[in-house]
Amino acid sequence: MILARVFIPFGLGYFLSYLVRVVNAVLAPDLVRDLGLSADELGLLTSAALIAFAAFQLPLGILLDRFGPRRTEAALFLFCAAGAFLSATAGGVGQLMTGRALIGLGTSACLMAAFKAYTLWFDAARMPLVNGCHMVAGGLGALAGTVPVEMALGVTDWRGVFWVFGAMALGFAGLIYFMVPRRGGTDSVESSLAEQIDGVVSIFKSPVFWRVAPVTVTTQAAFIGIQTLWAGPWMSDVAGMPRDAVADTLFLVAAAMAAGFFTMGALAERAGRFGVPPIFVALAGMALFIAVQLGLVLQWVAWTRPLWIAFGFLGTASIVIYAIMPQRFDKRLAGRVLTGMNLMVFSLGFAVQWGIGVIIDQWPAGADGGFHPDGYGAGFAAVAALQALSLAWYALYRKETPAKA
Repeated sequence: MILARVFIPFGLGYFLSYLVRVVNAVLAPDLVRDLGLSADELGLLTSAALIAFAAFQLPLGILLDRFGPRRTEAALFLFCAAGAFLSATAGGVGQLMTGRALIGLGTSACLMAAFKAYTLWFDAARMPLVNGCHMVAGGLGALAGTVPVEMALGVTDWRGVFWVFGAMALGFAGLIYFMVPRRGGTDSVESSLAEQIDGVVSIFKSPVFWRVAPVTVTTQAAFIGIQTLWAGPWMSDVAGMPRDAVADTLFLVAAAMAAGFFTMGALAERAGRFGVPPIFVALAGMALFIAVQLGLVLQWVAWTRPLWIAFGFLGTASIVIYAIMPQRFDKRLAGRVLTGMNLMVFSLGFAVQWGIGVIIDQWPAGADGGFHPDGYGAGFAAVAALQALSLAWYALYRKETPAKA
């Protein structure tokens, strides 16, 4: 009963968080057509949610540790609803960007609040699997943001889609506030504001944090930045897929992502039982994730679907770190550890999503209005190189041993 009361509300919240995050991969043609966007502008518009999400992560960590995940996430979902309604009524790019930013702010707690709650309610040994199951809920949201959204566009337009998102956000705010139990320290004020800020500083001074954070941040940012926007246009402009095939392939990518979240969490938990540090599972998955991106850089279009399905599955590997890192610090710092990492992930995710658009715009658009394939190759190559460098950093950084990391 407690599992359901904790997991279901936060799981539904993360479902919506991922749904609104990925939806522009399907809506992109409509937005480009209706608003006349360039690749740069499309990337900036979509990434507005990521930068708002990132900017709120450090305050979010303090709020989670001070007021608890229940109240924090329920309140923030009201901003998500406001952003969705503003997007539905937007008269121009500026209002749409503001709405997108409010959606990013409103969903900024959907992962971290849940992880914070789970550290309070579940044993540490079960955390990789519990977190993995939570991520599956996000994967289901990503699934809903593909073929179902494409089908909905046959009934309404992109504005109608955002009206539905706003109503869902209001409903989930109430569900989280009234259904999640209050005991277990979830609503306690644990320390003064100054002490909480000191906790943030101690995290960012930790060698443990700086050994693991770069590889986690770069791979997760690449996954978010590409999967939530540029995957769909790549399939269209590089592989030449029609719109319905793009939606179908994005659906498969999202299904692979959902399977990956569960599989990576289960593998990490099982590895721990046999004395293998769970981080080794994450590192192996992240290395394979980089390898898959090389196929996208080289534009092996004959392997389009297998490459993107592998991208969706392996892109989940870095999430295992979110179950490991809080265990390396005092339990009272769990929210700030997670949001500190998320600050870096979504800041870089913003740079990746917008930066790929800037790089693509260095090549002329095609006669059909699509973006040039060489631009995708250059943009994706820059992102893959950054991940490879961060993986090398983990291997070379020696202030903390692999066993402790």
